[in-house]
Amino acid sequence: MKLKFGRRAFIVAATAIGLAGPVTAGGHQVLESIHFLIPGGAGGGWDGTARGTGEALTQAGLVGSASYENMSGGGGGKAIGYLIENADSQHGTLMVNSTPIVIRSLTGVFPHNFRDLTLVAGTIGDYAAIVVGADSDINTMADLVAAYDADPSGTAIGGGSVPGGMDHLVAAMVMEAAGKDALNVKYIPYDAGGKAMAALLSGEIKALSTGFSEAVALAQAGEVNIIGVTSDERVAAMESAMTMKEQGIDTSFVNWRGFFAAPGLPADKLAMYQDAITKMYETPEWEAVRARNGWVNIHNSGDDFMTFLESQEKVIGDLMKKLGFL
Repeated sequence: MKLKFGRRAFIVAATAIGLAGPVTAGGHQVLESIHFLIPGGAGGGWDGTARGTGEALTQAGLVGSASYENMSGGGGGKAIGYLIENADSQHGTLMVNSTPIVIRSLTGVFPHNFRDLTLVAGTIGDYAAIVVGADSDINTMADLVAAYDADPSGTAIGGGSVPGGMDHLVAAMVMEAAGKDALNVKYIPYDAGGKAMAALLSGEIKALSTGFSEAVALAQAGEVNIIGVTSDERVAAMESAMTMKEQGIDTSFVNWRGFFAAPGLPADKLAMYQDAITKMYETPEWEAVRARNGWVNIHNSGDDFMTFLESQEKVIGDLMKKLGFL
């Protein structure tokens, strides 16, 4: 099974930037500050994207300072609701989000969708990965499938999203492509990737469905093994990790990540956010963050972001119907 997003769509995960002051006389600093609202806990993909973006923006001098707020709850719905309900006082806040904002509105986990927010930009894509502990006797996807065949209920796959959320969808999609019934896969949800990774390391789950960037540092440190990546080719940040396709599982997937602002954001503030994001791509500070995480650069802004998200809504909705989630 192949999930294609189209050319520009290969990703979207924007950068956010906080309450804007005037551009400095030298024309370099675009914003005085930025406050990132993160809809999940520490250690997850949203957390890493927001903090990595803030790191690049501040170290490159495009933003004076960055702050971060983790607000878990409701599969991401709590943060979205907060941003909407407090819109007038949140013009200095950008919220990171990704594929789940589409998935969870389709499934009714929360009542809002991306149209209720101000779309800022998409910045990166993160491949999905299936990960096991370093001491696991599962070393390949074939091993995982064999373990599942031997003991389906004892071969739990965890993830940092709610049932029917993105990590669950990826696990189901991979197992379906391996010839298994996606709805029979035992999935255990955790509050963000950090807690899910801890469950893997403690042996609570057999495997973890997560973002490649969430696993690469631990894999490089020898604490986990990445047994399959949903990229078409191996990712430079961890070239030893095999793709799903190499192992006979015809699946490709990339999770976009992007930044959203409160509804009613003034046009001049939105323009400053988008300007800082655009300039960020040209900096060595951003390239260091991107390469470290194995992200893919794809920059969609404004109307292009809306077009992309509307196409995602259809593609993801069709896939979820096929897999029995809708």
